[in-house]
Amino acid sequence: MHNAETIAYGVYAAPGTYDDTYRPAYETYEAPPQPPETLQLPEPVQLTETAPYAETVQLTGTAPYAETVQLTGTAPYAETVHLSGPVLPQLPRQDAGRAARRRRTRSAERPESTIRRLVPQALVVAFLAGGTTAFVAEDKAVELTVDGKPRTLHTFADDVTELLAEEGVRVGAHDVVAPAPGTALTSGDEIAVHYGRPVRLTLDGHRHEVWTTAHTVQEALQQLGVRSEGAYMSVPRSQPIGRAGLALDVRTERSVTVMADGRARTIRTNAATVGEAVAAAGITLRGQDTTSVASGSFPRDGQTVTVLRITGTKEVREEAIPFGVHRTDDSSLFKGTEVVERAGQPGLRRITYSLRTVNGVRQTPRRIRDEIVREPRDQVVKVGTKPLPASVRGADGLDWHGLAVCESGGRPNAVDPSGTYGGLYQFDTRTWHSLGGSGRPQDAPAAEQTLRAKKLYVRRGASPWPHCGTRLHG
Repeated sequence: MHNAETIAYGVYAAPGTYDDTYRPAYETYEAPPQPPETLQLPEPVQLTETAPYAETVQLTGTAPYAETVQLTGTAPYAETVHLSGPVLPQLPRQDAGRAARRRRTRSAERPESTIRRLVPQALVVAFLAGGTTAFVAEDKAVELTVDGKPRTLHTFADDVTELLAEEGVRVGAHDVVAPAPGTALTSGDEIAVHYGRPVRLTLDGHRHEVWTTAHTVQEALQQLGVRSEGAYMSVPRSQPIGRAGLALDVRTERSVTVMADGRARTIRTNAATVGEAVAAAGITLRGQDTTSVASGSFPRDGQTVTVLRITGTKEVREEAIPFGVHRTDDSSLFKGTEVVERAGQPGLRRITYSLRTVNGVRQTPRRIRDEIVREPRDQVVKVGTKPLPASVRGADGLDWHGLAVCESGGRPNAVDPSGTYGGLYQFDTRTWHSLGGSGRPQDAPAAEQTLRAKKLYVRRGASPWPHCGTRLHG
């Protein structure tokens, strides 16, 4: 008798290929018929890990090839994966007892075999599920706002630069991206792109080229720090600014003081010119009235403008224009002799002056017009170049100086009261010309006059000088 089965020496049957119950070769065993039964798996196997995406793998089913794998955990991507297959058909009745014995034998002798078979399967499923979880974790839900237009999208981009390239959003030097390009992305981030717009701004008379990301004129003024209360604007504040930009003229409100008629008036104005500011102060300019600064200039904040009340008349004065003298050589005249061939004539200039009184004070006359009424005419003078003779025979040695003193007081340019006689020896013009002289005798040099007097003496003696001729002989 044996307490255990007697095993034939050298006989071995592999488990699972046929009846794996060991018994002597001489023993024959016939199992009673058994109804078909359903095979049950052992208790579910759970694999648990502490990683950020901890999962639990549960394997269940009614046959070795029908399992359900359930992945659960604290990560936001917990999933359930079902693996299914055909249920193993029921065994025939005659094999039922044999299957029951095999099952009992496996359970008694090798209870860990089922776990060893299921654990690799569970690990494979967990690996696949973990890969799925990692894949889902790379996907990010972000909100992208481009020029004020938001949209929510999913992306695998690592940073802002990749996201913009992925969405085909191009940015330039004047565009603003927040957060900055290159910033790492995480799910839930908000990215905003603001396009820059050029604005040709004329602010209080000064031109500027600026860029802004504002969508309206009012937003641009706030962004640029321009004080708009009471300001003049060339376009409405609500005017949208397109990508092409716009031209904007802004005149801020300024304080200007106007002095007129002994009073000071301070106003706040956005006028474009001093003239407009003066008119806004209720002051009217009349006649020749003007302002201390140019009426068309831009009024500055804190500027004081004085109104000048002007009254005045005009005065016309005439002035002579001196003539010039033109001299020419004449070989027929003795040296030192000059003869006026053409007398000069002075010109005439007419000048108009403005006589003004500014705020009751008379001003220095101001020339406002100058015109030539008559041009001057040059005087033409002939200058002798002929050498004087050394002497005149028959007249040398006489007292010609005494005669000259008696006739003219010794003055070469002397003229008698009647204007008929002139020079040292008081020649008349006819006699002077007959002696070879030219022009008037009083215009000739003293030496020439003495020479002509000697020639006259040779011709007529002392008779031409009836009163003073006796002086020639002392």
